[in-house]
Amino acid sequence: MSKFKKKTEVKQEIPTSSMPDVVFMLLFFFMVTTELRETSIEVKQQIPKATQLRKLMRKSLVANLYVGEPTKPQLYGKEPKIQADDVFIDTKDIVRWVNEQKAKLDEIERDQLTVALKVDEEAKRGLIADVELELRKANARKLLYTTLENPKDDN
Repeated sequence: MSKFKKKTEVKQEIPTSSMPDVVFMLLFFFMVTTELRETSIEVKQQIPKATQLRKLMRKSLVANLYVGEPTKPQLYGKEPKIQADDVFIDTKDIVRWVNEQKAKLDEIERDQLTVALKVDEEAKRGLIADVELELRKANARKLLYTTLENPKDDN
């Protein structure tokens, strides 16, 4: 017989001492790379619902205009306002705003700019018609009305 015995019980433990370091590195990475909302919406948004929707392929070519009653009526009044980015604008400023949005894009993509109107369902049609007219003057012909998906009734 041999003098040496084979060890049959081999235990290999996974070292967990560096686990907190890995978790904090991942947490720091996601905190640094996450993009937060660019604009804070200052108008009430009760978006109408629709049954036929189509998704956009390139959201980088979309500029948002918000139309609705201000959330702070004591500061801005109760009349519906137009919000572009973080500021309220008048209908006469829409052409300038569209040109600024087009200037941010490459020259090839400027004709592909889509203006997304996020309009409160209680907003007056006259204001929306004025916005559409100014968008035509600015040669922003691609217009999108943002809606929510209406769940179909299964009766």
